[in-house]
Amino acid sequence: MKRVRCPKCDNYITFDETRYEAGQSLVFKCDQCGKEFGIRIGVSKLRQTQKEENANGQELPEDSQFGSIIVIENVFHYKQVIPLRMGDNVIGRYQKGNPINTAFETVDPSVDLNHCTITVSRDKRGQLRYTLSDNNSNTGTFVGDVELLPRERRIIEDGTLFTLGATSIILRGANAEE
Repeated sequence: MKRVRCPKCDNYITFDETRYEAGQSLVFKCDQCGKEFGIRIGVSKLRQTQKEENANGQELPEDSQFGSIIVIENVFHYKQVIPLRMGDNVIGRYQKGNPINTAFETVDPSVDLNHCTITVSRDKRGQLRYTLSDNNSNTGTFVGDVELLPRERRIIEDGTLFTLGATSIILRGANAEE
């Protein structure tokens, strides 16, 4: 089963994708707001763009070549895996129109729209390095039981657990196994 989000009210509509072929167009009508919208089954334009940007033409792995974060929503234990990219990964709550690049869905009101940042860089030996900083959030960013101070940057490693409000997040390095 797949879910699509209404572009007007963000309501989810579930459908069985196995009943349709790649390239087929589908039209949905949202039960909540009545908006009609269409989608095309198949490879997204975003995935195609990522393929084109990759210099050697190979597809990027699902777990990302720069690592990922695993978001665990404490209320429902809802898990989301979000790939990281080189540079700043601004992490926060998803809201339509929010311009951050690493948003996740949550009902936790203590997670800000622009809560913290993980900067992915390379050290002198060429190894990936992950640096976590708080973006002046209302509830703070905690690594273990210690809150990050304003303007503090903390280097974190694979398996580091940090919290934003009541939501737990685990860093997975690029070479980590699930």
